[in-house]
Amino acid sequence: MRKMKILGPGCANCRKLETVAREAAAGAGIEAEIIKVTDMKAIMAYDLMSTPGLVIDEKLVSSGRIPTQAEIREWLSA
Repeated sequence: MRKMKILGPGCANCRKLETVAREAAAGAGIEAEIIKVTDMKAIMAYDLMSTPGLVIDEKLVSSGRIPTQAEIREWLSA
């Protein structure tokens, strides 16, 4: 099971990223646990410049934007 973290304060973009990430994992047939991280100290530990951020298996793969489902599926498959 892959582990994805959505980094951000819970804004509309953070919620949209969560939706896109869930759909991408489901579309790829990959089982993924999605965790929302809203604590700023925890977010800053990932050296994130702007939210929302996406972390897959403890690696920051996206920040400051909402990646496409295709991008997320590619990252999950890697």
